[in-house]
Amino acid sequence: MKGLIKEILIAVVIAFIIMQFIKPTIVKESSMQPTLYENNYILLNKQAYNFGEPKRGDIVVFHTGLKLENGKEKMLIKRVIGLPGETISIDGGNVYINDKLLTEEYTKDGYTDGHIDKLTIPEGELFVMGDNRLVSIDSRLDEVGCVKIDDVLGKAFVRLYPFNNIRVFK
Repeated sequence: MKGLIKEILIAVVIAFIIMQFIKPTIVKESSMQPTLYENNYILLNKQAYNFGEPKRGDIVVFHTGLKLENGKEKMLIKRVIGLPGETISIDGGNVYINDKLLTEEYTKDGYTDGHIDKLTIPEGELFVMGDNRLVSIDSRLDEVGCVKIDDVLGKAFVRLYPFNNIRVFK
């Protein structure tokens, strides 16, 4: 009996430690296609930006002021496009960072709708967009806007499901 209690306590401590660093998440919508699809199961590194800086291309889940139909907070998953202090423009279906065309192989349609004229991203914030730009609710919209780094729940680092499509994100 004493050994069983010890094993249970060790398991609880290990689970607690893991949950401080990792959060499992299920993708709910299609805004990240073709990178992530609905019902993909991913793991987030909750400490990613406590020990490092966000990078362009990171896939992040973040808190929003948006609400679901049931009244709960709507979390979004998007790709980091613009970093603090950079200037972003969207024109003619293309994205420009500091007046240089951004090459984006990961987008679904290779086209970014909307127009933004030289928006400077505030310090401590990120400009994020989905890979499926035609359906994505993201920083292009006033209701989302630039995302505070402090509102980022975590950075996606692996897709675990579907099993035939496991992928590690850099």
